[in-house]
Amino acid sequence: MTTKETVQERVKLPEKLGFMAFSTSSNIVFNFKNLYYLTFLKMILRIPVFWASTILTIGTIWDAVNDPLIGFWSVNHKFKSGEKIRPLALYFAIPWAITIVLMFADFGLSQNMTIILCILIYLVFEAFYTFLAIPYNSMGALATNIDEDRRSINSFRSLGGCLGSGIGAVAVPILVKKVFGGLKSDIYTSEDARALLLTACVMAAICVFGCVTHYLTSKERVHQQEDNEDKIGFMDTFRMLFSIKTWIFNMLFILCYGINTAIVMAEVNDYAAYILGDSTMATPILAFYLVVSILTAIFIGSIDRKVGHKNMMIIAGLSQVIGRIPFIIFPKSLVCVCILAAATGFGSTIAFIMFNTNRNNIADIVEFKFKRRIDSMVSTCDNLITKLAEAVAVWIMGIALAMSGYNADLGVAQSLSTQKTIIALLGWVPGIICLLMAFFATRSDVMAEYKKEQAKALEQ
Repeated sequence: MTTKETVQERVKLPEKLGFMAFSTSSNIVFNFKNLYYLTFLKMILRIPVFWASTILTIGTIWDAVNDPLIGFWSVNHKFKSGEKIRPLALYFAIPWAITIVLMFADFGLSQNMTIILCILIYLVFEAFYTFLAIPYNSMGALATNIDEDRRSINSFRSLGGCLGSGIGAVAVPILVKKVFGGLKSDIYTSEDARALLLTACVMAAICVFGCVTHYLTSKERVHQQEDNEDKIGFMDTFRMLFSIKTWIFNMLFILCYGINTAIVMAEVNDYAAYILGDSTMATPILAFYLVVSILTAIFIGSIDRKVGHKNMMIIAGLSQVIGRIPFIIFPKSLVCVCILAAATGFGSTIAFIMFNTNRNNIADIVEFKFKRRIDSMVSTCDNLITKLAEAVAVWIMGIALAMSGYNADLGVAQSLSTQKTIIALLGWVPGIICLLMAFFATRSDVMAEYKKEQAKALEQ
């Protein structure tokens, strides 16, 4: 059975940088997609807003559904090299890059055919990304079974995500508007279509770079110890996972993390526009978030070694609750909202690194108990719960703002009820969610269960 002693080789810096390269590149690409795809559908392809939104909704639903399906396929698949997961990062790099370009291409078809083609391309885009996400999310467990190295890998992943978000937010608009000369006015022309297509080509190149770098620098060192190639049933994988208590609470922790992060990221923009009266103020607020996130990712190792995973997860929740107290008392203070952003960056980064490290260790616990590795299923289920969290966050915000009487046509002149709702969505609502995070963390002692199941496996 796999133990901490069976993998001697430590993960070195180039391999960690490979994880970071994928995280950075994919975040830049998704920044571009999130910023401009809906605009492309509506303004360049002239698709009615209902159908443009429907395309995105169908893609989002498919993105959630395909996670466990593709994860299950991967569980029962092995490459000729003997590897389970790593080659996916190479095989799907160019296919995914091609779909990024196709998403921003105008084929000059009829409106109905354009809508159908856009749906198909978007579905393929999301499926290809799921194949790429499997090695990115699962390789932390397969690269090493040394917990310290797993945590370090996830720190580099978090750091890459922050850098990608920052680079994407700054560089992507420069590429579209300055370098390729697009979107300079409210009247959309063929030059705008050309600029978006050329930027998509750059995004495709970035995507290939991140995937290939991750593939070339990574290595599967952890292998299933039992020589058992029997196919695992779809429901059997879920029975394995639900038998692990800490997996259940780790999933609930991820759910809270996803809801909290999605609400805060969205409501910072509303807060800047409707409470501070200046939408550009969202930039310095988010800058506090990014800077603290980066610093936390760099220094988290030394903190975790002193307090342990479980306590770190509790800190991730409680620090965000404490950081909201000044904002709840002084909701219109720029200083207090920056403190909130910094606390969110600190707590969310810890949460991301810890639940991903837990995921890597849970894959080992499954093997200890059932003599089978289902790393891809563990990672895709985590992806599924993250997407569910985003959907719940959108639902919470939509219902709350609608009930408050929010009207986009009013601009900064929103009603007092709407302003209070925005403040609540940034303040005490995420605060409650973060308290739940801390509670679920108290129930999710992955390392204790790891050692318990490891000891049982070694006795057999």
